Amino acid sequence: MDPELLERITARCAELDELEAQLAEVRAEWDELAVAERAQVASMLRQVGGGR
Repeated sequence: MDPELLERITARCAELDELEAQLAEVRAEWDELAVAERAQVASMLRQVGGGR
């Protein structure tokens, strides 16, 4: 295999590994935000329900 091609493939794999790690971080943050949003909605519903 052409050494230059092998080097490009290796570099691209490293880039993709980094992107995969970043995506995992974004997904974790997204999940945390979804939990916080559900908690906020539940709190608002309790307040509305308690005000009746």
